Amino acid sequence: MTTSINTNASALLALQNLNATATQLSQTQNEISTGLKVSGPTDNGAIWAIAQNQRSDILALDQVTDSLNRAQSTVDVAVSAGQSISDLLNQMKAKALAATDTSLDTTSIAALNNDFVALRNQISQIVSNASFNGANIINTGGINVQALANASGTSRLTVAAVNLGLGEGTVTITAGGTFSSNATASVQLALVNSSITNVNAAVAKLGTGSNSIGTELSFISQLQDTMTTGVGNLVDADVAKESAQLTALQTKQQLGVQALSIANQGPQFLLSLFQGH
Repeated sequence: MTTSINTNASALLALQNLNATATQLSQTQNEISTGLKVSGPTDNGAIWAIAQNQRSDILALDQVTDSLNRAQSTVDVAVSAGQSISDLLNQMKAKALAATDTSLDTTSIAALNNDFVALRNQISQIVSNASFNGANIINTGGINVQALANASGTSRLTVAAVNLGLGEGTVTITAGGTFSSNATASVQLALVNSSITNVNAAVAKLGTGSNSIGTELSFISQLQDTMTTGVGNLVDADVAKESAQLTALQTKQQLGVQALSIANQGPQFLLSLFQGH
């Protein structure tokens, strides 16, 4: 190796190694402080872009969850109302059936009719009040519930509206349905029986819709967890490993400083060659 007074190659090499160690040390300290091995595009552009795309979908799924929760609440209110209507129809059936008894006088039939009408009116009140956030899917003119089902907004989960209003088809009893004799009680009894069958089928369908929304909510939650874990696998730092690396690099840095100090003493050696002349 040529000894030169103009260039200290050993010092330059030691300085290069020291700078490389300092760069590694800075990166390791950043990973430990942020907990991320890829905190920005300058760390790893490709991985950062992939992680950002996944973060976008994860954030979008929060809105999907909100949409599904609103839809489920709307449907659950309708289900509760439907159950109440079914119970009322069962009571109305008992009143109408009792009124078909030919041994009853007109006063007794009238009393039964009063109860029948009161129960009928309760159905109307329940139907009109079964709203959540302004949405009522069992009243006349109710619209289908549609909830977001994916992060891109291209999929919807739909629960069809069911009209449980009096005389609207599902409930065959009309808003003016009454009886005043055994014969008219028999007519109302037939209407009540068909209404019970129709309402129970409709409420069961709403219950299935609510379960579908619940299943989708569970899936979205699991999907978010999986995607979050995936992003973590891409960008999260192994803090324990980096902590050990930090100690090693700090030691290496100290040794590098000593090596540079030794290399800088080279020119002093050259001076000793001229002593005694």
